[in-house]
Amino acid sequence: MALIYVVDDEMNIRKLVAFGLRDAGFETAEFSDGESLLKGMNRKKPDAIILDWMMPGMDGLEVCRRLREEKAWRKIPVLMLTAKGEEIDKVVGLEMGADDYVTKPFGIKELCARVRAILRRVNDSKENEEEVLEEGGLSVDISRHTVKKNGTVIELTAKEFDLLCILMQNTGKVLTREILLDKVWGVEYFGDTRTVDVHMRYLRQKIEENPDSPQYLITVRGVGYKFVGDHS
Repeated sequence: MALIYVVDDEMNIRKLVAFGLRDAGFETAEFSDGESLLKGMNRKKPDAIILDWMMPGMDGLEVCRRLREEKAWRKIPVLMLTAKGEEIDKVVGLEMGADDYVTKPFGIKELCARVRAILRRVNDSKENEEEVLEEGGLSVDISRHTVKKNGTVIELTAKEFDLLCILMQNTGKVLTREILLDKVWGVEYFGDTRTVDVHMRYLRQKIEENPDSPQYLITVRGVGYKFVGDHS
């Protein structure tokens, strides 16, 4: 049974989410703020974390940043709860390391579906743990969750890493935005394909010499993206 940590300063929402998760077959533990969560992480690691964005003191973004800084915690998926609906706000959350987000008000069934989706993606990634991808000066070690370009380490968020892996595993093949959304975010993801474009833009900024004229991550207009490893 997967253990899910629920972090929200609003007790009614926290209790509702925890009850819904338990009803769906998950084990839960509740925390009212970021500080208590971090203390709980030192006692026992969860399988996933549901984290409220707007909390007094340490907000959800800061908590997420701290989780991603700790090697032992950085692979634990985080689903962010937020009342913010603007795309730029969602992008900020994803860039800080959140794996998914749900905008309040939300349905418990949708929330549980998203939790199952991120847990499934974690399990799928474990099946390829020993694989190392090398193309065009880029080296991706899946088990160590590291990316190097010409020997220099490049820091990627969890979603950027997954996106790069899928593209490199299909070098030369054009993958539609819908396929990438399915492979990286899961079939139960309720967002739209702009999410793929946003992450691709940030990924290019990190691995391309000139993001405006990419050599690795190529846009195929009207279709999707492909990875090109041979630049000769």
